[in-house]
Amino acid sequence: MCGIVGYLNFNGAPASEPVLKKMTDSIVHRGPDGEGQYTHGVCGLGHRRLSIIDLSNAGAQPMQNDNGRYVISYNGEIYNFKEIRNILKTSGYKFFSNTDTEVVLKAYEEWGEECVKRFNGMFAFAIWDKKEEELFLARDRYGIKPLYYHQSNDRIIFASENKAIFASELVKKEIDKKALVEYMTFQNFFSERTLFENIKMFPQGFFGKVKKNGRLELKQYWDFHFKEPRDRVLTYDEYLEELDFLIRQAVNRQLVSDVEIGSYLSGGMDSGSLTCLASQHLPYIKTFTVGFDLNSASGLELAFDERSKAEHMSYLFKTEHYEMVLKSGDMERCMDKLVYHLEEPRVGQCYPNFYASKLASKFTKVVLSGAGGDEIFAGYPWRYYRSVGHKDFEAYIDDYYLYWQRLIPNKTIHKIFEPIWDEVKDVWTRDIFRNVYKNHSNNLDSPEDYINHSLYFEAKTFLHGLLVVEDKLSMAHSLETRVPFLDNDLVDFAQTVPIRHKLARLDEVVRINENEPGAKNKNYFQKTNDGKLILRDVMNRYIPNEVTDRVKQGFSSPDASWFKGESIEFVKKELHVNAKIFDILNYKETSNLINEHLQGKENRRLLIWSLLNIEKVMCEY
Repeated sequence: MCGIVGYLNFNGAPASEPVLKKMTDSIVHRGPDGEGQYTHGVCGLGHRRLSIIDLSNAGAQPMQNDNGRYVISYNGEIYNFKEIRNILKTSGYKFFSNTDTEVVLKAYEEWGEECVKRFNGMFAFAIWDKKEEELFLARDRYGIKPLYYHQSNDRIIFASENKAIFASELVKKEIDKKALVEYMTFQNFFSERTLFENIKMFPQGFFGKVKKNGRLELKQYWDFHFKEPRDRVLTYDEYLEELDFLIRQAVNRQLVSDVEIGSYLSGGMDSGSLTCLASQHLPYIKTFTVGFDLNSASGLELAFDERSKAEHMSYLFKTEHYEMVLKSGDMERCMDKLVYHLEEPRVGQCYPNFYASKLASKFTKVVLSGAGGDEIFAGYPWRYYRSVGHKDFEAYIDDYYLYWQRLIPNKTIHKIFEPIWDEVKDVWTRDIFRNVYKNHSNNLDSPEDYINHSLYFEAKTFLHGLLVVEDKLSMAHSLETRVPFLDNDLVDFAQTVPIRHKLARLDEVVRINENEPGAKNKNYFQKTNDGKLILRDVMNRYIPNEVTDRVKQGFSSPDASWFKGESIEFVKKELHVNAKIFDILNYKETSNLINEHLQGKENRRLLIWSLLNIEKVMCEY
């Protein structure tokens, strides 16, 4: 797990090692164990190393192949690298290290761009072909590892984080106002835009080639495809047995490491099941939980502190358990560092994740996470899935689009962006929303088809946002996060499991209004244990029924109460009338929304969190 940087000049200018050094220095947190820079004519690659597999200097990067034609800067883990290495050995390749980096490099030498289809893991990497003077870029199926790029007439420049691109001093740091409209609608980016002008996120499941003449050619090599089985439908017991095998296989694969591995452990099923299975291979595995001081929390928020549930599972699985308790002031104290590392806000409120990574990093360099289980097994049954009563795809989009407007709905967004409306009025967020399906079949013949479309959308957008946030906040503490639920074989299988085995009561529609104040458990949460049905049945073999039968709950903090209570002065201080964000947003209209939260009329915690983040970003320049 590492950080990569690089650029390719189109104007014939030689790449500069000092520029690469500035770029790699800016992301030292991603790789405190080593660094390297490489230049060859118009191309330069840089690397920061976090040593996980083969801790020797043989794993140093950028790494060249045997004849020196190919040079790689690589970030990630390929969990099946030993199997691929054995295949390459039979073709005559020799290896001087035990790293997966060398396997990726020689796989590209052997199979070219097709090599990415063989990799089971998480990755973002760049390979320079000195002979053809061609740059190859690739990112994993799901977007677990980030990759940003800027392209102009003079060059393409890329890195694991935006800050490395800005450190080159070749790109000016500016807010992308049109992207901000997208974010303030969805609390996420559904396109390849980022918060910054002229910087894009390299799409997940794609690779690209860049010639020295400056043309980037992107090609998709994989995409999600949730579908009902048509040809061979297994019995429920057969589905259970296959899922059981694949989960155990995924966990076992992702335990490959030359350093100690720990695991997050909440009170929920996903992290609990992974911890249980990992503990069978790693006795006394270290586990980590973050809880909350709930003295000022509401009734619903009392459930956010899962320490007692996690402690019980730690006892069952005989883990070495560590926990941290967060108070309202901890959010305020970490904001500057968090925003620096996060760079641009995405889904949810993530400062608890920042502290969880900080805690885990004190004891280990690798941690297992339960991310992905909800998205591939329909774990959010109260939200979005049951948009099934429509006459066609466009009607489905119209309805589904409404439920993803998490911050500011279309009907008021022009008021919020009044100071710059002429600059952003041509941004049609429905088109952005619909464009997520541009490479996806849109045949909708049954309720199951609608739900599978919803699962596709969530995996492409919401899950991707979660993964980007998790990468940034874990690597802020030089910590590698692994996600066994996103093992390739497990995901491929999960996409073919019939909806009836994932989700109950398909005809019921239970939708949360995230801006509704007060406790929601009476109206919504009583039914949220009907998702991930088959996963619950499999996990019953490993963890207690009281865990698998619990209602779904995300990793949330009690900010709905804190923002109008103990942190109210912090909110008011940051979002005052002269705040920089109000160069873009209408102060009066935005303040009205904030005040609705402070007065208890609406729950605007997500909006307030987003405004605080963006204000911090804008104050950095």
